[in-house]
Amino acid sequence: MLSYTDVTIKLAIGLLTIILQINLSGKSNLAPINALDQMQNYVLGGIVGGMIYNEGVTVLQYILVLLIWTLLVAILRFITKHNKYMKWLIDGKPQTLIKNGKLIVATALKNGMSANDLTFRLRTEGISDIKQVKSAVLEQNGQLTITQRGDEAIKYPLILDGQINETILEETGHDLDWLEKKLAAKNLEVKDVYLGTYVDKELNIFTYTESKISKQS
Repeated sequence: MLSYTDVTIKLAIGLLTIILQINLSGKSNLAPINALDQMQNYVLGGIVGGMIYNEGVTVLQYILVLLIWTLLVAILRFITKHNKYMKWLIDGKPQTLIKNGKLIVATALKNGMSANDLTFRLRTEGISDIKQVKSAVLEQNGQLTITQRGDEAIKYPLILDGQINETILEETGHDLDWLEKKLAAKNLEVKDVYLGTYVDKELNIFTYTESKISKQS
C-alpha cells in the first residue's frame, strides 16, 4: 500500500529540487527561451510526477535520480556557455527567413513554418509586404525578430556570452579583424564580453567584470 509519508517526502524533495534548479540556472527557465530550458522543465516535471506515486521507487532512488538530472543540466549549461558549436547543437541557432526583401523558402520549410504562419506573424508586426522586410530572423524560442527597410539599427547582438555572431558581424559591414582591434583597444578579448551590440555605428560592450558600457565609434 502506498505510504502517504513517502509521497509527502518525495513531493517536498521534488519541490526543493525545482527551487534549487531555478536558483542555480537563473529565472530564465520560468519563461523558457531555448531547448535546454524546455527540456529541463519537461524532464524534471516527468521525474517528479512519475515517481511520487510509484511504490517501486524508494525515496533514496528518487533523490539519486533528481541529483543525476540536476548534475546533467549543470554540465550541459556549462558546455553550451563555453562552446558555441555545442550550444548550436543543443539550443539551435537563429536562422534568417527573410533577407533584403527575399523570402528563403528552404529555411522556412526546414523549421516547419507554413506560409500561413509566416504571413500571420508578419501581419502582427504591421507588415503586409515581404519586400518591406530587411531581415527576419527566427530565434531559438520560435519568435521572429524583424528589421524593416529604413530601420538601420541592427537588432540582434554582435557578441553573446563571449561568442561572436558571424552573420551579424557581416551585416555591420565589418570583419573579425576590425572587431578584435576594437576589443584590443580596451584590453579585452571576445571571451571577456558578456554582451556586445552594434547600434548607430557604435560598438557597445558589456563585460563580465564591469557593468558600464564602453562605446567606440
